[in-house]
Amino acid sequence: MKFLAIILTMIFLGNPTYRSTDFTLTVTNVKNEQGVVRVLLFKSEDGFPSDVNKAFQNASVPIKGDKATIVFKDIPEGTYAFSVFHDSQNTGKLRTNALGIPRDGYGFSNNASGTFGPPKYQDAAFKITTNKNELTIKLK
Repeated sequence: MKFLAIILTMIFLGNPTYRSTDFTLTVTNVKNEQGVVRVLLFKSEDGFPSDVNKAFQNASVPIKGDKATIVFKDIPEGTYAFSVFHDSQNTGKLRTNALGIPRDGYGFSNNASGTFGPPKYQDAAFKITTNKNELTIKLK
């Protein structure tokens, strides 16, 4: 009976080492208020920077003035990376020219950039903790 009580207590109290926080992302330097800012949050390099199906979370954020802000709720502490872009025509895809160069603003956490393409996950990766729970990305 004591064993059952201990198990039930552990279930109801949860894992005491699990810590999470709300995380605020602000995207600045948005060209205009048309469309939305698309946000992908990755917990690993798998799918980074553009595979929506492999993102830990994703969001479409309305634009106010030249910025967009979103609060992600109950994010477990850990290492993450953001990729964002201004979807000015609300198509769900980053518009590019014939050479593959983005026509709308885009950005990554740590304001990382790649050479002839997107940055690597490791360059955009950062830690979310209860003490570090906000980030600003400036669109390029």
